Amino acid sequence: MSSKDWKQKEAAMLLLIEEIVNIESGTFVKSGVDLVAAKLGSLYKEIGFQVDVQEQKERGNNLVITHPEAQHPEILIIAHMDTVFPAGTVAERPFSRDEKYAYGPGVFDMKASQITTLHAIKYLQEKGSDSYKNVRIILNSDEEVGSVHSRSLIEQYAELSKYALIVEPCDEDGTLVTGRRGGGKYYLTVTGVAAHSGAEPEKGRSAIAELAHKIIKLHALTDAEAGVHVNVGVIGGGTSSNTIAPHAFANIDVRMETKAQAEELDRSIREICSRVDVVGTSLELQGGITRPPMIKNERTEELLSIVQEEALKLGEKLHDKKVGSGSDGNITSSVGIATIDALGPKGGKAHSKDEYLVIESLVPRTKLLAHVIERLTNREQ
Repeated sequence: MSSKDWKQKEAAMLLLIEEIVNIESGTFVKSGVDLVAAKLGSLYKEIGFQVDVQEQKERGNNLVITHPEAQHPEILIIAHMDTVFPAGTVAERPFSRDEKYAYGPGVFDMKASQITTLHAIKYLQEKGSDSYKNVRIILNSDEEVGSVHSRSLIEQYAELSKYALIVEPCDEDGTLVTGRRGGGKYYLTVTGVAAHSGAEPEKGRSAIAELAHKIIKLHALTDAEAGVHVNVGVIGGGTSSNTIAPHAFANIDVRMETKAQAEELDRSIREICSRVDVVGTSLELQGGITRPPMIKNERTEELLSIVQEEALKLGEKLHDKKVGSGSDGNITSSVGIATIDALGPKGGKAHSKDEYLVIESLVPRTKLLAHVIERLTNREQ
């Protein structure tokens, strides 16, 4: 395929990226996520793929995409359709671009990856390779909040696969990801007793006071040297300054390095939240460990070598690293299959108003994904 042909493909990719970036699809905007799913589903149907819609009530629908002639696909590709941005963000700053970069909510994380994945499959079809029949694609709808509703779906198909290619985007240096810290989300609700803080404070039981005790204890679980972090990131409660607070809440984020740490952290959090410090209040804890740690192993090392070899053939030397954030790669890795992450396009400043995509990375990352799919398929034949 000539450079002119690829330039035309880049232009086509940008048009599709613009279209789906301009669809509001924050995790909690189900209607928008479903619109993205409908668009992507139709594009895969156009190239002969079967699209199984996994309907969700609380979140957007998930898609499982395979070719009708696929027998036992060994390669699982995962990309998420949701973004972190609230409703109204697209109206404030829709897709835009200049010569080098494209901008917009989710353009980097990870709507561009959706389109490079589609075009990698199309490229394999155009060059006459049947390796696209060795692929199963999951497009899920709640990765940005821990894949709570899609985790079982990912685990189900990961157990049927040999390789997982996670097309999260990468930094501008193109570095792949082979390790991630584990993480979890907890939601603590405290119920107290309201009373006038001046006239009869003795009749009240402060939910905020109880929450304050819990925040101190939860933060004390942090062990920075061991890579364990607990962060009470959002709190709220009370009704007025002269009322003993009848309710309060906290949203808690946790990170860890190992499975053992995850288990111990979960146990400690539940123990702390099992008893009150302020008599007369009550506690309700929801959530848990949503992502086990993604730990580099021999299978991942072997897959990494293959990806790096294919990148070298395309003129790029790639390295790998471990990062603190989580992805669906945590889930596939915990099932025990070889997992490589950050195979999507380059860019930066994810989750911010300055998020950007490096346009010239679209074609190289499309080629790399296609080459890796073909190499893995030929390897197993």
